Amino acid sequence: MKIGLASDHGGFEYKERIAAFLKKAGHDVKDFGTFSNESCDYPKFIHPCAKAVAAGEVERGIILGGSGNGEAIVANRVRGIRAAVCWDNRSARYCRQHNDANIVSLGQRMMSIEQALEIVEIFLATPFDGGRHEKRIRQIDELS
Repeated sequence: MKIGLASDHGGFEYKERIAAFLKKAGHDVKDFGTFSNESCDYPKFIHPCAKAVAAGEVERGIILGGSGNGEAIVANRVRGIRAAVCWDNRSARYCRQHNDANIVSLGQRMMSIEQALEIVEIFLATPFDGGRHEKRIRQIDELS
């Protein structure tokens, strides 16, 4: 799977660890930055990643920050993006099954790297349930 990654300085360390994990698993990773832990503004990196997901240049996105909240807000401004902040395995599973999330947003300050990697695995492996949830996704798409 081709996956976009982006973070600010608050998520840089995990972004690098997740990139290595994904590459080792055989995924094609497109890194939108940031490329250091120097303080930076997350919209500059998150927005291009979200645009790439929306355009189909990458299949899914993984975005990171200190909490993941600001990053999700930026990503969700892009038409066609459904970015979910996830904090545990269940939230990762539901964001795919029920919401067909195409971007997961993680907070480096909110969880261990082990938990972040588990969430990433679940996010990538879990299919959308469709069915009754499809109607709701269409309603979301009609809002923007």
